[in-house]
Amino acid sequence: MVRPCRDFVQKIEGMRNLLEPKEPPREYGAESIRILEGLDPVRLRPGMYIGSTGASGLHHLIWEIVDNSVDEAMAGECDHIQVTILPDGGCRVIDNGRGIPTDPHPSDPSKSAAEIALTKLHAGGKFGGGGYQVSGGLHGVGVSVVNALSVRLELEIDRGGRHYAMEFRDGGSPVGPLVDLGPSKRGRRGTTVTFWPDASIFEEIDFQAQRIVERLEIMAFLNRSLLIDFEDQRSGREQKKSFRYDGGIIDFVRALNAPKDALFKKIGYFEAKDISEDSSQEVEVAFQWNTGYYEGLHSFANGISTDEGGTHTEGFKKSLTLVINRYARAKGLLKEKDENLKGEDIQEGLTAIVSVRLTNPQFEGQTKTKLGNPSIRSLVEKVTNEKLAEWLEENPKEGSAIVQKALQAARARVAARQARELTRRKSALGGAGLPGKLIDCTSRRPEESELFIVEGNSASGSARDGRDPRTQAILPIRGKILNVERARLDKMLANVEIQSLITAIGGNVGDEFDVTKIRYHKIIILADADVDGSHIRTLLLTFFFRQMKALVEGGHVYAAQPPLYSTVVGKDKIYLKDEVAKRLFLESNPNHKNEFQRLKGLGEMDWDELKNTTMDRQLRTLLQVNVEQAALADEVCSILMGDDVEIRRNFIQTHAKDVRFLDV
Repeated sequence: MVRPCRDFVQKIEGMRNLLEPKEPPREYGAESIRILEGLDPVRLRPGMYIGSTGASGLHHLIWEIVDNSVDEAMAGECDHIQVTILPDGGCRVIDNGRGIPTDPHPSDPSKSAAEIALTKLHAGGKFGGGGYQVSGGLHGVGVSVVNALSVRLELEIDRGGRHYAMEFRDGGSPVGPLVDLGPSKRGRRGTTVTFWPDASIFEEIDFQAQRIVERLEIMAFLNRSLLIDFEDQRSGREQKKSFRYDGGIIDFVRALNAPKDALFKKIGYFEAKDISEDSSQEVEVAFQWNTGYYEGLHSFANGISTDEGGTHTEGFKKSLTLVINRYARAKGLLKEKDENLKGEDIQEGLTAIVSVRLTNPQFEGQTKTKLGNPSIRSLVEKVTNEKLAEWLEENPKEGSAIVQKALQAARARVAARQARELTRRKSALGGAGLPGKLIDCTSRRPEESELFIVEGNSASGSARDGRDPRTQAILPIRGKILNVERARLDKMLANVEIQSLITAIGGNVGDEFDVTKIRYHKIIILADADVDGSHIRTLLLTFFFRQMKALVEGGHVYAAQPPLYSTVVGKDKIYLKDEVAKRLFLESNPNHKNEFQRLKGLGEMDWDELKNTTMDRQLRTLLQVNVEQAALADEVCSILMGDDVEIRRNFIQTHAKDVRFLDV
């Protein structure tokens, strides 16, 4: 008889011990099932409804209210929306739509429909009751979620010639019923929502004006002739902006292509509708090519940005490739022996807006970043096949320019493939083939590893000595890397510094980039706090956005924040990030007499000083880079790194004081 090994038996016994409960299990009965009433689920799990309790979630409250007003505009019932940040930090949104219904609700005649809409989740006019054929806010949680996450909300409704009002406090509790206050002024109609976010829910409750302005401008582009006014009434931050675009998405393409060199002046446009008794589908497309090397296709469904694309973009891209190839062969620009142009060749330098509106759109999740309706793919394909072919026939000069650019891109694609193969052969395989100048960390766990990209040998020396060798790697780069905004992939892959970046980070580059294969979960740009350092950061961010976009979208890219000043307090040296920090310090310490030392470049810092101010996890400050609006980030990259000096100068002068806007 074969007897099991004693060690094996002991292992089995050990596993059994681990599986056996150490204490009696808690009772799990009917009383364990908790029922959350009304708006309680929102306050208990706010992230489920607004994504986060940080700045993104805070501003989501505004989008929920504004989206409702935009739905009125899409229904043809509203042409003016006003968004105001009040002096005390609250937000007011006014529209001239139909106004939320005020009559008693059939489910509970003791309450008005307005009260139901603001206090019940999944209660709204977008579930087939005939209120909206097309809308962006589909989950019926918008205004009720805003109410739940506010310390106070005031609702005013002008409807049927009467003015109504209602107030809510402490997370959505009505102060009283909806009250009729008399006739509306000057025949006004519409809805006014004023709310104050709950500081106990959010990490911060300070609205960012520029963030709001950017989103409102996109809404105005997508809704032709809709007037949107914005005003910030906070002391020291007063400003007013108005947006109205009678050209709609044509004006959108013109704005996006303004910092670029357009391939031709004309902006193509076509639209179509498919409307029946119970459903509606509409598609609008505007397009123009530029001489650049990056595709700028931005898609929207019912006014909501679909960053991950979906069936509408799939239909457009498929037809675009088919139509351009058919046109190129018909005009003799592609010979019979030539291979068809690929989609990536044709899309190089394309700036396009694909905007669809449809009944019952199928989004993936509450974030609504990808559209899934098969029917809209068919409509977009059919319309693009017909309308784009007509446009090319009517504009032969532009059609020829598009094909010639695509042919150049195809030739560059072949060269880039060869360069990519060379890069792939040099790439990391189990740690082999890494750049010789990379000072790697010993950990092989990406989730705890960091890569500092450091400009200059002296700075990299200090960083090497000040790092945690287990989890922090150093990659020195020499001077300013290639501006990838002005270079095709083949030229970019021939650049030594960029080769080092690609190989060190891992995950490949361009269309083949796979964020799951990166070697570090934090990529930290460590550059001087001066003009040259800012330029280096911008070049690197442009490279990441254009060639490793998922790295930015996944929140893996950071900018180190080395301090500008140091001073001595008692026996301790303290560091201050910038002029603002210095001013706040002096306000808190008016009797401070010691001088402030302006710190030199990173290369002139001692290793311990660099460690204590910039690298130590417990002491440092990092700025996480993120992209919320791909169209805006695309435009900023083109402005900052493109050829148009005048547009760049105007942009910098306009936004020089708006530090938040630089976090793109």
